[in-house]
Amino acid sequence: MLKHQEYTYEELDSNIANASLVDYLEPETTSKHLFAKADLLDKWGIYLNQTNQNLFRRVILGPCSHRTLVKDFNGLVRNMIMMGSNSYFELNNHPEVKLAALKAIEKYGAGSGSVPLLAGTLDIHQELEAKLAAFKSCESAMVFSSGFQSNYSIITGILRSNDYVINDMLNHASIVEGCKGAQAKFGTKVEFFAHNNMKNLRQKLEKAAHDCTGDKLIIVDGVFSMDGDIAPLPEILTLAKEYNAKVMIDEAHATGVLGKNGRGTPEHFGVEGEIDLVAGTLSKGLGVVGGFVAGKREVIQYLRFYGPGYVFSTSMTPGDAGALIKALEILEKDANLRAQLWRNINYMQKELTNLGFNINGSETAIIPVIIGDDTLTRLMTYELHKMDIFVNPVTYPAVSRKRSRLRLSLMATHTMEDLDQTLSALELLGKKYGVI
Repeated sequence: MLKHQEYTYEELDSNIANASLVDYLEPETTSKHLFAKADLLDKWGIYLNQTNQNLFRRVILGPCSHRTLVKDFNGLVRNMIMMGSNSYFELNNHPEVKLAALKAIEKYGAGSGSVPLLAGTLDIHQELEAKLAAFKSCESAMVFSSGFQSNYSIITGILRSNDYVINDMLNHASIVEGCKGAQAKFGTKVEFFAHNNMKNLRQKLEKAAHDCTGDKLIIVDGVFSMDGDIAPLPEILTLAKEYNAKVMIDEAHATGVLGKNGRGTPEHFGVEGEIDLVAGTLSKGLGVVGGFVAGKREVIQYLRFYGPGYVFSTSMTPGDAGALIKALEILEKDANLRAQLWRNINYMQKELTNLGFNINGSETAIIPVIIGDDTLTRLMTYELHKMDIFVNPVTYPAVSRKRSRLRLSLMATHTMEDLDQTLSALELLGKKYGVI
C-alpha cells in the first residue's frame, strides 16, 4: 500500500533528489491551492529532465514491434530493440489482426455507439465473448473496454458488506483499487497475504472463517507483473475448498504464455474449469486492448447489470473486437509462436543468471533485473536508451526502494541478435556500476 506524506511541502523542495511519485499524492502544506501538489511534481519532473532520469512517456513513432522507432530526448529518431512491450507475440502488428480490425471498422464503424446494456452490444462482441469463454474453459464471458476497468468492475460488482476478500500482496493495482472500492462502497472486509505464502494465506482464511458472515474470495495474479513468477494455483484451490472460499485469478500476463495451448495458469496446472472467476486484459498476449471475465453463466449475467465499468461505459470498439477475434484464432492455431517465446525466455533467464544478475526467480516472459537503487535504475535505463535498447525502469513506489529494477518483457519475435545485443549492453553497464 502507498505510504503518504514522507515529506512536508517545504521538505520536498530540499529533498527533491530522493523524492518519488508517492510523495506528491498528499504533501503536507499550508497552501489552500488545489493544484499545489501539481506544482511540486512539476519541479520534480524538471529535476529528472536535468539529470537524465526522466524516462516517462517516451514517444513511439510506429508499431510497437521487437524493433521500434522511438523519438530520442533530443528529437532524433532511433531504431530501438523493444524490451518494454507486453505484446508477447507481437499480434498488435500481425497483418491478419490489422486486416480484421479494418474489416470490422468498415462493417460497424469506428465506435459501438452506446453502453452494452442498451444499444452497444454488437454481434461481434458476442462472438468474441463466446470464443473467450471456450478458450478459458468457462460457461460464459463478458468483455470490457479496458483491463483496469474489468478488474475494478468485477470486484465492486460482486462483493458486498458481509464478504471477505483476501489478496496476494503483489496483486495488480486494478485489483487493489477494486477491493478499496468495494470496501468504501459496501464495507467489504479486505485482507492481504504474504506473496505466494500458503501458510499466511491459511492464517488469513482462518481469520475470515471467524469474522466473515458472507462469502470469502481469494484473488491472485496468475503471473505477477513485476517479478514474472507464477501463483501456486493448486495449493490455493486446496485451501479455498477447505475454507469454502471462491477463487478469482487475473490472467493478464498468463494468457497465451502459460499452458500447452496457451490457455493460461489453470491449463498450466491442469485445473481448468475449477476457478470461479477467470479475468484478465486483452492487451498483452492478444496484443490489442480491453479486459474480460469468464465464469459461470449466472455470475457473468449478474456482472452485466452490476459491474459499473460495463454498465456505464461505451462498449469495446468494433475494430478492437475484430482484431481480438483474429488474434485469439492465431494464438490457438500457431503453437510455434509460443515455442519461440519460450526459447527466448529460457535463453535470457539463463544468460542473465550466468552474468551474475539477480532476476528474482522469474518464471515467465517478465524478467526483472534487480538494481536496488532508484537513481541508478533510471540512469542505467537512460544509458541503455542511448545504446538503442528500450527497457522500463521500475522504481518506488511500484516496488520497494531496495527492489528497484529494469523490467524486461520478452517477445516471440525477438531475434537472437536482439537478445545478445541486450545482454552485451547489460553486462557492460552492470560491471560499470558494480551491479555484477
